[in-house]
Amino acid sequence: MVEPGTFPDEEAEVDAFIARLKVGGEPGASLPWFDPAEPFVVARAPGRLDVMGGIADYSGSLVLQRPIREAALAAAQHDPAPGLRIVSLAADGGPARTLAIDGGTLDRFFNEGCGAARDWFAARPDDHWGSYIAGVVVVLARDGGAPPGGGLRVVIDSQVPEAKGVSSSAALEVAAMSAIAGLLEVPLSGEQTALLCQKAENQVVGAACGIMDQMTAAVGRSGSLLALLCQPAEVQGFIRPHESIGFWGIDSGIRHAVTGGDYTSVRIGAFMGYRILAELQGLPTAGPNRAGLMWVDDERWSGRLANVDPAEFVSRFAELLPRTMRGDAFLAQYGGTTDPATRVDPSRTYAVRWPATHAVHEHNRVVRFAALLAYEPDDDLLGELGEMMATSHESYSICGLGSDGTDLLVDLVRAAGSDAGLFGAKITGGGSGGTVAVLGRADAGDEVARIARTYEERTGRPAHVFSGSSAGAEAFGVRRVPR
Repeated sequence: MVEPGTFPDEEAEVDAFIARLKVGGEPGASLPWFDPAEPFVVARAPGRLDVMGGIADYSGSLVLQRPIREAALAAAQHDPAPGLRIVSLAADGGPARTLAIDGGTLDRFFNEGCGAARDWFAARPDDHWGSYIAGVVVVLARDGGAPPGGGLRVVIDSQVPEAKGVSSSAALEVAAMSAIAGLLEVPLSGEQTALLCQKAENQVVGAACGIMDQMTAAVGRSGSLLALLCQPAEVQGFIRPHESIGFWGIDSGIRHAVTGGDYTSVRIGAFMGYRILAELQGLPTAGPNRAGLMWVDDERWSGRLANVDPAEFVSRFAELLPRTMRGDAFLAQYGGTTDPATRVDPSRTYAVRWPATHAVHEHNRVVRFAALLAYEPDDDLLGELGEMMATSHESYSICGLGSDGTDLLVDLVRAAGSDAGLFGAKITGGGSGGTVAVLGRADAGDEVARIARTYEERTGRPAHVFSGSSAGAEAFGVRRVPR
C-alpha cells in the first residue's frame, strides 16, 4: 500500500475529512460508531470522465479515461464488536446514513460468497447503498485473503455526484477498498484493487460494469488520460494532452444507472453478437456450464469483439448478425454467451447487430484518437478528434443508449463550434443520460459554462460542469491517523 504523495489540493480535502471525523466522532456528536481516539486509515479515489471508449470496455476496447477533481473519501477503523458498520456522510451536512451488518451475517457472506451478500441486499432495497462497501469487504476477505479478523467501521464521504455517469460507485469502492486494505496491511496494487472492486460491483451490487471505472479511480493520474486496454486491464500508458487542449464534462441532469435495463441489454446483445461470430467463424465451443456460460476456443480474437478487424467485420459478418433476437431463440441455437456478469432472459428481445458493431468500431476510433493526441494540435486535428466523438455519440444512440438531454448538449457544443474554441462532445459511460464529455481549447471554459447555462434555461435541469482533475487512489496513497 502506497503512502501519501504530494498533492496539495487532495491533501487539504483529506485534512478536512479527518477534522470532520475527529469532531463528529466525539461523544454526543452526530457521527455514530466511529471512535476518533482510536487509529484509522483514510483513502481517496476520484470519479472519472469517459473521454472515449465507454461501453466498449466490456468488449476489450481501448478506453481513454480522465480522473475528475471530485472524489470519494473513506475511513476504516477496527471495531471490537464483530460485524460491519457503515456510515455515509451527507454532502449537504444533513443526517448521515447508517447500516450495521452483524457478525454472523458477515461471516455467512465470507463463507457462502458474493451471491449470499447480493441476495441479502436485494431483500433490503433501502439499504442497497451499503452493498458497495459490504461488497469490497466480502471480496477482499474471499479473494484478497484478508478477512478482517474482527469488526470493521467504515465512514464514507463522497463529492462525486450519483447517477451522473462519472462513476460515483467505482470511486466509493476504490476508496473503501484502499482504506480497508491499508488498515489490514494488505499490499494491493492499483490494478488488483480495481479488479477486486469490479468483482464486488458485478457480483454483490449487481451492476454489470466493465473495468475502466475502477481502474481510473485506482491508477489514474491528475491531468492525464488513462489509456487502458480492457483485456482485461492492461495499462498502455498515460496520455498528457497538449496544454492547449481542454476536456470538460457537462451533466445533463438525467439520471444514469449501470444497473439499468438498457445498459445491460446492450451488453448482452454485444456478447450475443460475439457468440454468433464465433459460430460463423467455426470456432470450437463447449457448454453451457452450470453457470450458463459457454466456452469458446478463440485464438483469433481472444474472445473480444474489439479484436475483430472492422473491414472484415463489415465484409463478412455484419449482415449475417440478426438485428434483433429473442433470448429463447438465441439460447436454443447458441447455448448462451461467454459473459459471466449477465444472463440472457429467454422472454426478452435483444438488439444484436448494432451493439456488436459499436464494439468493433469504437475500439478503432479510440486507437486513432489516442494516436492523434501525440501531435501538436491545430484546428484540423481537433476537428478530427471531435468528429470521432460525434460518431461515438451517434453509435450510442443507435444502440438505444441516448437521451434528449445529452443530444441537446452535443448539439449546443456543435453549434458553438471552433470559433468558440469547441470541437466535439459525446455521451459517456453507460449512456442513457448522465454526463457529456466536451473537447475544446484549454481557454474555452467560459464557453462551456455558457452552454451549461443555456441548457438549464431550455430544459429546467441543472447542468453541473466538471472541470479539473485529481490523483487516483494508488498515486495518492493512504493516510494513517494514529491515536
